[in-house]
Amino acid sequence: MSSAIKAYSSIEGLEPKRLWEYFAELSAIPRCSKHEAEAGRYVFGAAKKCGLEVLKDPKGNVVVRKKARSGRGDAPMIALQSHLDMVCEKNKDTVHDFSRDPVVLKRNGDFLTADGTTLGADNGIGVATALAIMEDKTLNHGPLEFVFTVDEETGLTGAAGLRSDALKSRILINLDTEDEGVLYVGCAGGCDSTGTLAVSFEPLPAENSLHVVRVSGLRGGHSGIDIHTGRGNAIKLLGRAVAALSGCGARLCSLSGGSKRNAIPREAEAHMAVPAAAAEAAVKKAAELDKLYKSEHAAADRGVAVTLTAFSGKKTQVRVMKKVCQARLVNLLNALPHGVIAMSQEIPGLVETSTNCARVTTKTNSVVIETSQRSSVESRKAEIVQAVSAVFALAGAKVAHGDGYPGWKPDLRSPILKIAQETYRRLFGKEAGVKAVHAGLECGIIGERFPGMDMLSLGPTLEMVHSPEERVDIDSVKKYWDFLLAILESV
Repeated sequence: MSSAIKAYSSIEGLEPKRLWEYFAELSAIPRCSKHEAEAGRYVFGAAKKCGLEVLKDPKGNVVVRKKARSGRGDAPMIALQSHLDMVCEKNKDTVHDFSRDPVVLKRNGDFLTADGTTLGADNGIGVATALAIMEDKTLNHGPLEFVFTVDEETGLTGAAGLRSDALKSRILINLDTEDEGVLYVGCAGGCDSTGTLAVSFEPLPAENSLHVVRVSGLRGGHSGIDIHTGRGNAIKLLGRAVAALSGCGARLCSLSGGSKRNAIPREAEAHMAVPAAAAEAAVKKAAELDKLYKSEHAAADRGVAVTLTAFSGKKTQVRVMKKVCQARLVNLLNALPHGVIAMSQEIPGLVETSTNCARVTTKTNSVVIETSQRSSVESRKAEIVQAVSAVFALAGAKVAHGDGYPGWKPDLRSPILKIAQETYRRLFGKEAGVKAVHAGLECGIIGERFPGMDMLSLGPTLEMVHSPEERVDIDSVKKYWDFLLAILESV
């Protein structure tokens, strides 16, 4: 069965039909962050096919304009905004090339998921929603803009590259949040911090055997949305394991872990040389750590595992890190903060400030550690960036920072929020939730670039985004669709 037939069989009978069909088509297009060109061409072509005005900027962002339905020309223009890229994560044993392979859709009861990879519902559902609304000539709405941005997941650079005259709208609905029935009115700002620690190596000592210590089986997740769950960080757990095995005399050859700055690391491993006399002690220590980690993470990450396995290699080509460098690196990994730093004092249950130890790689003469910091309070964001930088500096690492992005301050008097609340109450007979999210939304940048923009974010229910467990609640998509159309009709 071809991948296209599989995709359509997975969505057979789902409503709204065109939304799901667009999502299936989009799932066949490779669109990892910074590689969304084909997805941009697909959207551009769909707009042209509908006979709509469409513009594409040098960044790759696509803006489409659709006229109001007859009799609605006096309504204010609304922008529906989504991003084209997706986080590309897969399980270690999954054979999948994100540069060319389609995402394989699977229906699992009430959920749609993927086969061992991220699903791309973040933000493919938003893109598919916009495409379905673009196409439908029966809908009752005023003038619309559809804004499809690139590279949201690795720095929001697409939104940052929007020209100041790119949008005519002064109302924007972002389609990139993940709780049906919740209206989002604020988000965290963020910044990336990278430490590069110089290290030196020496020849492999005699009578040492080569082993891999691996931390795996963790759930991972979004480094903003899931940071409060207590899920294990594979890099932090590996740091503890390397420290313990160092006590047995093991020497570090290399270590690696994590894949995306905005994902909690699920897997990490270190190659180590173990003295023959300490082999039994190392095996025992790894087993103790496996039991310990399972106990510590029984509630949030029961699948966690620590393994120590031998690997074959030409010992003449293996180098070990000098002891002083190994000690400095291990101390750095264990000192770096990870997780929730502070909770909001204004919005109950909202994480205010956090940091994610996201990725570690070993180079020829250095080890690179990538982290990301978030906060809804700009000064607290600067504080945690400074704290992470200080840990790097104390270890002797060189520190570099990304450009960062602003947060979105909640406005509970927002006119579009009021309309959305009234619409949800009328449709479903209950109140919608109103929240801010501890993640970066493009609303922060768009609000800064287009002063006075009245903004709101909403979406269906997605779970475990940024991980291969990502899934979308099928029924929630229909409710979200009906709600969004009703808002457009009411403005």
